[in-house]
Amino acid sequence: MEIKAKLKDGIVVVKAMAKHPMLTYDTAKKQGVEANFITHITATVNNKVVLDMSTSQFLSKNPIFKFSFKGAAAGDKLVMTWVDLSGATETSDSVIK
Repeated sequence: MEIKAKLKDGIVVVKAMAKHPMLTYDTAKKQGVEANFITHITATVNNKVVLDMSTSQFLSKNPIFKFSFKGAAAGDKLVMTWVDLSGATETSDSVIK
């Protein structure tokens, strides 16, 4: 996962790209494989949840997520984790600039 987090005027703006094929049920059936897409994303700063989101199959391949929040400082670590339909997870982090 690629993450950019910038602090400006007390608000952290995050842009993250999750690298995932995001196979929908229809596409997977045509390819003869199992469907697999990101189902849940969580972001934390200093053990405080700043994003908790459920997703569906209707996101593009390698989806980009943008969100903002208050309550963090430059130098804090933002940790993002996604879980897909197969149960696989990926965790990445970035320092807020």
